[in-house]
Amino acid sequence: MNKYIRIMRLDHWIKQLFILPGVVCAILLVNPIFDNDLLFKFVIGFIATCMIASANYVINEYLDAEFDKFHPTKKYRTVVSEGTNGKIVWLLWTALSIGGVLLSLKVNLMFLLMEVWLWLMGLLYNVKPFRTKDIAILDVLSESVNNMIRLLLGWFIITDHAIPPCSIILGYWMLGAFLMAIKRYAEYRMIDDKELAGHYRKSFIFYTENSLIVSAFFYAMCSIFFIGVFLVKYRVELVLFLPFLISLFCYYFMLSFKEDSSVQKPEKLYHEKKLMLYCAFLIGLFVVLMVVDIPILQIFSTNEIMIIK
Repeated sequence: MNKYIRIMRLDHWIKQLFILPGVVCAILLVNPIFDNDLLFKFVIGFIATCMIASANYVINEYLDAEFDKFHPTKKYRTVVSEGTNGKIVWLLWTALSIGGVLLSLKVNLMFLLMEVWLWLMGLLYNVKPFRTKDIAILDVLSESVNNMIRLLLGWFIITDHAIPPCSIILGYWMLGAFLMAIKRYAEYRMIDDKELAGHYRKSFIFYTENSLIVSAFFYAMCSIFFIGVFLVKYRVELVLFLPFLISLFCYYFMLSFKEDSSVQKPEKLYHEKKLMLYCAFLIGLFVVLMVVDIPILQIFSTNEIMIIK
């Protein structure tokens, strides 16, 4: 059963930490009561999200086997190199799906609906006749919706009586689109053969390096805009956070130029020590700006015109 465990991609569970910003946003805006029940919901919700994600990974590996054989590294994946029993794969997918849904019921209804949405996105992304991963632009936008869903999952772990501001929802979606576009760009560069890339992923037939770079730049600007609106609206001191956040986008973009770049495998990004240190710095800066008042920055939140006497 080892190969069936491998296609669950347990090492990818670290990606589910993307629910944390949703948790933080809800804590800052809703002021929940911290108790054992809240901790229980977080643990159960995190496990449920991991199970739904693994269900999506299972069908991804199984249905992509005929295409992954054209990829320089993915051709060594379990389903391609060793083969699997389709009945066992679908049984595993069903068990993970049901398990994720049942655990979600322990959180609340809104959380359950978000998990079902995440599960449905896995079907739309991987299964014909939809298979949005084969359609240029839509492949990035549909996969990055999962990033937005994770934000909502984190939020609804804390509260099911309100929804987060649309600015942070859109910003988080565009952040996911930026990450996915950069991943596509790194993959395209590594394959370095348009015909072979097209066999691996049909959307690559319509992409070029330039178009992927431009799209990533567009998603980055959209993300920064929406996140900036949210930060400044909530606490004006966070305007000082934005230049450092932009630097993070730039550094991540720079990583895509590396040979066999880690941006192709986000679950391995913890190996990028400089990136991790910078993220730790950003977290520290965020905390400082949340507690330190800088009155002069109020000029960014007022619509009054300064009069010169």
